[in-house]
Amino acid sequence: MQIKIIEKDTLNPVGDMDKVKLELNPIPHDFECVSLVDNTKPGADIILLSLAENLGNRKFINIKKPAGAPATVKQLETAAKGEIALLALGDCGSCSSWVILDAIRLERMGIPTISICSEKFLKFASELAKSHGAENLRIICVEHPIAGLSNSEIQTKTFHIIPMLKYILQIP
Repeated sequence: MQIKIIEKDTLNPVGDMDKVKLELNPIPHDFECVSLVDNTKPGADIILLSLAENLGNRKFINIKKPAGAPATVKQLETAAKGEIALLALGDCGSCSSWVILDAIRLERMGIPTISICSEKFLKFASELAKSHGAENLRIICVEHPIAGLSNSEIQTKTFHIIPMLKYILQIP
């Protein structure tokens, strides 16, 4: 039996970057409009809807984008119409990458963000943010897995992260 081994270079998404520190935008205390950036992963819509229902009487802008791709300029511009952006869901490698990278792009546009990632991808998401100068990017961890669960099971997992969201947003 013969085995042929081929070496290939791969790109490390958390590789060394220019260490320009990204200062996060402060969250306004009296925000009225929240952008909900749904990357169309199974359960992302349920998570965002459940969170929105617990943010009181506010206006919401809904943006849907593909999970394994960056948000388009138009999608980012739409998200930037909110005073805060919630992005979901990072629960695999490529979707976690784009949740974090889109959050960084929005932060650079002046919009404070909170990203939702599953616990299995929290370390990766944090390292990716740090490699892009956003060491303190706001990431809330939801229990893994989300895919394959019923809406009520996803809502139960989301219920557990509402206190953290309210703490970050300074909502009593």
